[in-house]
Amino acid sequence: MSVTNEQIFTALASVVDPNTHKKIDVSEQACTIQIEGTKLNLSLTLSYPFLDKDGVLKQRIQEAINALGLELAQFSLNARISTHAVQDSLRPLANVRNIIAVASGKGGVGKSTTSVNLALALAQQGAKVGLLDADIYGPSAPIMLGVNERPTSIDGKSMRPLEAHGIQTNSLGFLMQDDAPAIWRGPMATQALTQLITQTAWGDLDYLIVDMPPGTGDIALTMAQKIPLVGAIVVTTPQDMALADAKKGLRMFQQVNVPVLGIVENMSMHVCSNCGHAEAIFGQHGGRDMAEQYNVPWLGALPLAMSIREQTDSGSPTVVSAPDSPEAALYHDIATKVAARIAGLPTDASWQRPKVIPRPL
Repeated sequence: MSVTNEQIFTALASVVDPNTHKKIDVSEQACTIQIEGTKLNLSLTLSYPFLDKDGVLKQRIQEAINALGLELAQFSLNARISTHAVQDSLRPLANVRNIIAVASGKGGVGKSTTSVNLALALAQQGAKVGLLDADIYGPSAPIMLGVNERPTSIDGKSMRPLEAHGIQTNSLGFLMQDDAPAIWRGPMATQALTQLITQTAWGDLDYLIVDMPPGTGDIALTMAQKIPLVGAIVVTTPQDMALADAKKGLRMFQQVNVPVLGIVENMSMHVCSNCGHAEAIFGQHGGRDMAEQYNVPWLGALPLAMSIREQTDSGSPTVVSAPDSPEAALYHDIATKVAARIAGLPTDASWQRPKVIPRPL
């Protein structure tokens, strides 16, 4: 007795996605099957990029079709990434489906390193990704991505983003000399940032990662209120001083109704480059405890490893220069969790809201 398509779809409908913790979509738009005897070829489209390197999803699918006497012969994953809702008064940028802010309460906690590796991990998983270096006073993208070009203008009004390691990027650092300080007051800095993000001619992007400046001052507040964000990631170290400031950053996003996608604990362990001994020199579990305290997702912990610093300083971050390393695997895991979290957010419905047209006085 041959197995019908309906039986297969029924079996697949019971499979739970290991990242979203919801049952997979087995509609005709998301699931394509082909049966060859007892062999099943399956192409599955998810709402976020996922490589399934450990084969967890594949194994769950195989277990679901075992009762039908089928073997999963070929299995491929695709992604169809939607535009998700932003702050009520804003609308998503053209060509950019999801903007994610990566923030910290203070500098020096590895926020920029996390941002660039997160962007590169999402790109390696198949997404179209951009990175905006929004740290006006301390731009680091040129060094981290190994780019020393200047953006060119398309029409005298907008800039083409530069490309590095498969992602699009822009930064004030590309427009200034290496040792030139941005001696600007708050209003000038916020205006420069707004122009940088809105006047960059981003190509078609699934995700735009924004490396935020530290703190909760003018620039951070402008980003949270005027830039259409789907969510924010807070980066901290386990140290009490860093946690105190990170909590302020988290509360800022909550107060302006930007979802906090999760917390990343950087420098959780120092790993000796000679013997491999790991020591929690900044304390333990601070980021995890903070996530539990504020009821936000815990995304993971990253070590204080010399290799991460050396790779980033060389312009070839960890995810690119050491893709099979344990550290790269951690960045990929965080990227998957973030993408899956966004996939569960409400999709964009701003087009349904009437535009407010000011009446003449």
